[in-house]
Amino acid sequence: MRVLVVEDERVLADAVAVGLRREAMAVDVVYDGDTALEHAAVNDYDVVVLDRDLPGTHGDEVARTLVGESYNGRILMLTASDTVQAKVEGLRLGADDYLAKPFHFPELVARVQALARRSTPPLPPVLERHGITLDPANHRVHREGREIALTPKEFAVLQVLMRAQGTVVSAEGLLEKAWDENADPFTNVVRVTVMTLRKKLGAPPVIQTVPGAGYRL
Repeated sequence: MRVLVVEDERVLADAVAVGLRREAMAVDVVYDGDTALEHAAVNDYDVVVLDRDLPGTHGDEVARTLVGESYNGRILMLTASDTVQAKVEGLRLGADDYLAKPFHFPELVARVQALARRSTPPLPPVLERHGITLDPANHRVHREGREIALTPKEFAVLQVLMRAQGTVVSAEGLLEKAWDENADPFTNVVRVTVMTLRKKLGAPPVIQTVPGAGYRL
C-alpha cells in the first residue's frame, strides 16, 4: 500500500509517516497543496491523507482537482473542525472519509486500511493463497497454521503479491508499492527482500521468479 501524507504541520506529518511505515505502508510526505498535486500527478497512491487547511493550494482545491481528474486513490481528509457541516463539506468535495484532529493513531490506520480495500474488484480483509493467510489489520501472516514473523518491508511485498492474485508483479511495481519515493530504482533491495521472504515462508516455495518480468505468488 502506498500513501501520500499532505500536512503542513511538519512534526505531525512526519509522525504520521513513521507510524504508517511501521504498518508496512510506503509513505511519501509533502507539506503544501502544490507539492501534493505534483506528487499525485506522477505517483499512483492508494490513499491520500489530506489536511484541509494547507498553504499554497488549499486542501479543498487539492481534493476537488484529484476528483475532477478521476484520480484512482482514495482521499482521507484531516481537519481541525469536528462539526457536522465541516464533515459534509469535505465529503461533498470528493473526500472518501473524514477525520478530525486531534485523532487517535489506531483509528487513522484503520481508516487508511479500510479505504485501501475499496479496490476493483474488492478484496477480503484477510488475504489467502497457497495456504498463506495475511491479515493487514493485525499485521500477521500464517502458513498452514504456522505464524511467520516478517519485517514491515517483507510484509508489504507479500501483501502486494497476494493482492495481485497470481498475476506477475514487476520489480519496479514492488518498488513503487512497498517503498517510498526515496528508494533507489537501481538498488537490489527488491531481490534481497524477496529472497529473505522466500526463506521465511519455507517449503514448498510459493514465490516464483518470472525471468524478465518479475514475481508472482
